[in-house]
Amino acid sequence: MNFNKELVNYLSQFVSETRRTKFDEVLNFRTRHITIVLEDLYQPHNASAVLRSCDIFGIQDIHIIENKNAYTVNKDIAMGAPKWLNLHKYRNSENNTLEAIKKLKAKGYKIVATSPNKNDVTIENLSVEKPLALFFGTELTGISETVLEHADEFVKIPMFGFTESFNISVSAALCIHALTSKLHKSEIDWHISSAEKEELLLTWLRKSIRKVELIEKDFFEKQKEMLS
Repeated sequence: MNFNKELVNYLSQFVSETRRTKFDEVLNFRTRHITIVLEDLYQPHNASAVLRSCDIFGIQDIHIIENKNAYTVNKDIAMGAPKWLNLHKYRNSENNTLEAIKKLKAKGYKIVATSPNKNDVTIENLSVEKPLALFFGTELTGISETVLEHADEFVKIPMFGFTESFNISVSAALCIHALTSKLHKSEIDWHISSAEKEELLLTWLRKSIRKVELIEKDFFEKQKEMLS
């Protein structure tokens, strides 16, 4: 018996039909083919705005590197986005950036540095054939030398004005929109698996139901009675 599936069906009784339908709609556009990595952001409004963009465009995983700056969220700007996302934090190593890079490469991600470079491509021309981990650096100095050294590719957003760069949250939103739009038009299998959908759905239901622990306890007691 698939207890997770049974539990999802049981808990679904305790949310509105509208919310349950919304969960399914959102899950159909969730992806792990692209992931966002934030290195040492220190302004809460930027960190929060990036999370909001990730949720809106369907990016499920955000990797947060804390070498110098602790990552904090402004709830008014994030608008509840962290509730629906998976946040992976790197804060305990001597070089948290390198740890993140190694883990992402081991999972098959190409490391993409958002920084002008002699070998860079524009965001529109960045290939999405392989999974991408898009790195964004601190507001003042950008990504670190560690990222520059280990990046597989460099990407930039075309700019035609006097100002030299976008705000980090604007930059992230533009990049995520461009890449997810390209994914949606492609024949790449960018969706999360059925098992991942089920796992996320269970997590979201738990976060949406008051006193869910008591409801789950009741479910497992009923399952135990059925099996005895």
